[in-house]
Amino acid sequence: MSKAMMVNWNTLEREFVRKGIERVGFRGENVIMVMNWVEPNIQVNPHQHDFEQLAICVQGRLNYHVGDEVFEMTPGSMIRVPPHTVHYAEPVGDEVALNLDVFAPIRDDYAHLVKYQEADFAEHDAARRNPAKPAA
Repeated sequence: MSKAMMVNWNTLEREFVRKGIERVGFRGENVIMVMNWVEPNIQVNPHQHDFEQLAICVQGRLNYHVGDEVFEMTPGSMIRVPPHTVHYAEPVGDEVALNLDVFAPIRDDYAHLVKYQEADFAEHDAARRNPAKPAA
């Protein structure tokens, strides 16, 4: 893909994750961003995964738990979550928080969030899955 693309996360169809959490995705060739709407008083979900994660607070306030530490995030705050580290976000106050997560490379389990971009990256993704073999 060699052209620019713009979308607005407010116009994309949101995926319902569980009560109080919805999300959308947007990707580049090797990176995916996931915007999460996190409502107050949600049931928190401590988890870990094989991926490094960058999280950015866009709106609201969050207590972001990473391992044994808790970080108070306000709009503009960014945090790195190392791979294999238990973490979760806990909204503070009564405002919906917007949390933007960034992953590189693209997580296969999030590919469904960017299905609307599939045609734009079909050639790139095919080449990534089947790299050219050197001539003998």
